[in-house]
Amino acid sequence: MNTNSFLSEVVQASGETLQACYQCQKCSAGCPVAYAMDILPNQVLRHIQYDHREKVLGSKTIWICASCYACSVRCPNNIDIAKIMDILRGISSRSGIKPGEKDVPVFHSVFLDTIKSKGRIHELSLILQFKAKTRDFFKDASLGWKMYRKGKIKLLPSKFGGGREIKEIFNSFEKGKR
Repeated sequence: MNTNSFLSEVVQASGETLQACYQCQKCSAGCPVAYAMDILPNQVLRHIQYDHREKVLGSKTIWICASCYACSVRCPNNIDIAKIMDILRGISSRSGIKPGEKDVPVFHSVFLDTIKSKGRIHELSLILQFKAKTRDFFKDASLGWKMYRKGKIKLLPSKFGGGREIKEIFNSFEKGKR
């Protein structure tokens, strides 16, 4: 009997029953960012079922997913597709497979690192770290300047009292992964 190792890996990591997907396409019909995806959410599930690991982990879709849960809410079999997309991002990050969307995984990493170090998002720090990692310093610079002038981007982060607790959450999660 041929076992699908990718399906088993995703099912084990997510706790979801992907085998229950019968391709009704309600997830894809309700997805607000489906227009930008290279593989629709229902197709992601089908590719997992058929053991197409590289196609799924190398897709733009798993990184473009906005985690809005529209797909999960619409699924008649209660498959938490947004959760699966999150699991797939983690597997992709560890896999060494080149992502279809090169800057989104970098943004994802910088975003989490910023929250871990500061306890919340400081937009300017986030932008500077992202630009340093992508080496794309001047793209969107005029937009950043406009946002700063309108007070949307602050030079210094605002006061926040929960930084220690946030760091503890990250530390306990990282200990649990070992």
